[in-house]
Amino acid sequence: MGAENLVERLAAHRTLAAAPRAELAWVASHGQLIEFPAGHTLFRTGEPIVELYVVLAGRFSIRVHRGSGWRKVMEWRSGDVSGLLPYSRLTATPGDTRTDEPTEVVSVHRDLFPEMTRDCHELTAILVHVMLDRARHFRSSDLHDEKLASLGRLAAGLAHELNNPASAVARSAEVLLERMPAAEAAFRALGGVRLSQAELAAFNELCERCLAEGPQQLRSPLEQAEREEALGVWLERHGLDRAAAESLAETGLALPALDAGARALGAEALGAALPALAASCGTRRLASDIQRAASRVHELVAAVKGFTYMDQAAIPKPVDLARGLSDTLTILRAKAKSKSVRLRAEVEPDLPTVDGFGGELNQVWSNLIDNAIDAVGDGGSVEVSARRQDGAVVVRVVDDGPGIPPEVRERIFEPFFTTKPQGDATGLGLAIARTLVGQHEGEIEVESRAGRTEFRVTLPAGAPAVSPG
Repeated sequence: MGAENLVERLAAHRTLAAAPRAELAWVASHGQLIEFPAGHTLFRTGEPIVELYVVLAGRFSIRVHRGSGWRKVMEWRSGDVSGLLPYSRLTATPGDTRTDEPTEVVSVHRDLFPEMTRDCHELTAILVHVMLDRARHFRSSDLHDEKLASLGRLAAGLAHELNNPASAVARSAEVLLERMPAAEAAFRALGGVRLSQAELAAFNELCERCLAEGPQQLRSPLEQAEREEALGVWLERHGLDRAAAESLAETGLALPALDAGARALGAEALGAALPALAASCGTRRLASDIQRAASRVHELVAAVKGFTYMDQAAIPKPVDLARGLSDTLTILRAKAKSKSVRLRAEVEPDLPTVDGFGGELNQVWSNLIDNAIDAVGDGGSVEVSARRQDGAVVVRVVDDGPGIPPEVRERIFEPFFTTKPQGDATGLGLAIARTLVGQHEGEIEVESRAGRTEFRVTLPAGAPAVSPG
């Protein structure tokens, strides 16, 4: 193709059309016209990028491995500019780049960039704008993917944490329904005895003692069997069916309290009162179990709402760091428990707020604490602290893992860098954490040695946090 014809095509190029014709002629004379077939690999992940590509025809795209697999993050068509751009710090491709259809480009090698920036000022300005737009696109895509990864961790932790109280509610409700007919029958029998006022007061006293004392601790199977045997002997001594021993053993009533009740009730009333007593205590205990489990579910849902800042407008506002750290720890506690990792938190009372976006800061805490749990392995320890210091708030996440080698420590904030197996991480968590902390006018630092790694986030302090209520 003649140089003049190529200049005409460049003049019709959507991105470069505003450049002076003389500068387009420079591209035509210094560039190389290349045609690629469909399916051709232009770059593989990590390969150096040394040329600018002006796309004249066709289409190609880049796919990046984002933890769960390969994902197309950007594509270029006729009228776009790709590859290495002037003043870009990009040295290697972050993913695999291949043509999706037959593609024609003009390539300009980076060795010619000094001459291009010296002689083609308007063209250079256009290319710098392209570079800025591309950087914004990748940052937005990175943040979106890391948010999805954080959401996945949140969902997994929440599902695990919700399973226990939800199962407890279902189990206790099922047992309660099974026991209701027997409880109703026991109270009908008790009503047929026609208790005196004194006997009714004694029965109520036993109920109150049963509910007030409750099972003082979880008993071992052997302890439970011994208690049932002792109650069975007590029932037989009072001429009663020892079948009630099992249900009475679930209460916290001691034998001296039963002796006092037997003296006040008399033999006839005692026979009807004990099954009703066991039924009353049992149903109330089950209702209490359901209430505790439901409260735990409510607590977890409240923690998730606090963690994600649901129902709140995306505008900067004072952020209660103590609440954010507490919500994050609640979400990640199940993961820590599954690995026998001890999680400890120490937050200074009346910690000042920080102006910004609570959801973004919680994403920072989630990344740091989640990484620390992974780093320490089974049986390790992670400590989270927050306190004021010289007009700022300092949050520390410290673990007793093996430490970060110096050569790794220098790169941990780089996008896509990870020491975890492929598929287990995006390599974006710490890079985005640093970006989010920077956007809040803060700093994130790391110190590490064998047995102790500390990530330290310093944020400018705002007003004191207002306690609820």
